[in-house]
Amino acid sequence: MSTARREPIYTTAILAGRALFGGILQVRRSASGLDNLPDCGGAVLAITHFGYMDFALTEWMVWGKNRRRIRFLAQKAAFDQPGVGWLMRGMRHISVDRKAGAQAYAIAVSALRSGELLGVFPEAGVSASFTVRQLKSGAVRMAAEAGVPIIPIAVWGGHLLKTKSHKARFREAFRAPVTFAVGDPMHVGQDDDFASQTDNLRRTLQGLIDILQQNYPLEGQGRWWQPAHLGGSAPTPEEAATAEARRQRLKSERAT
Repeated sequence: MSTARREPIYTTAILAGRALFGGILQVRRSASGLDNLPDCGGAVLAITHFGYMDFALTEWMVWGKNRRRIRFLAQKAAFDQPGVGWLMRGMRHISVDRKAGAQAYAIAVSALRSGELLGVFPEAGVSASFTVRQLKSGAVRMAAEAGVPIIPIAVWGGHLLKTKSHKARFREAFRAPVTFAVGDPMHVGQDDDFASQTDNLRRTLQGLIDILQQNYPLEGQGRWWQPAHLGGSAPTPEEAATAEARRQRLKSERAT
């Protein structure tokens, strides 16, 4: 287990997260399927991504269950930031440079084989529609190569703390219900069809999110944080995809 070694930076970050979520914000956390989280050995945690704090909230949830640490795959830009990069490296997260993705992939597989929990957001970005987007196949491929299970994890309510295209408000984050659903482990072999297994993972994650959204204690009719198909004012998946494509095009134009 990853709790066997001392990691003062990670421990300090965990304490800071507990103070923020449990103390200042008084987040109301609840979770189902916690027995699906392995107490030892490697696993890929495939997590939905609707808010920027989902990684920290998931670590808070996992730490509360079995005191295990998660190594997250994160974009190189985060590691390049002063202070943030030092913290990320100290917590042994894995930098992903899209121009040299094979290196991050190899490090991730090695970590899994050594018994680490690897946190992955297979949508490769925050979903503004609050529905699960098409997934990248990396989570499935890494699990198959390392010979470890995939643990689907849905998070709902974390977007009330901070998300894309919405200014964070303390009154929305304070005592926000944040719910988790941990799905049954998925086992993928190297001879399996990775595309179909990735589609299966997406359907599983959406199914878990559907349950969390249906049972969420806040009324979401007309609210910005509720998906359109449930009566909220969030953009539809098609609208969100169009807006994201426009954003990426403008970002590319500014870089040239």
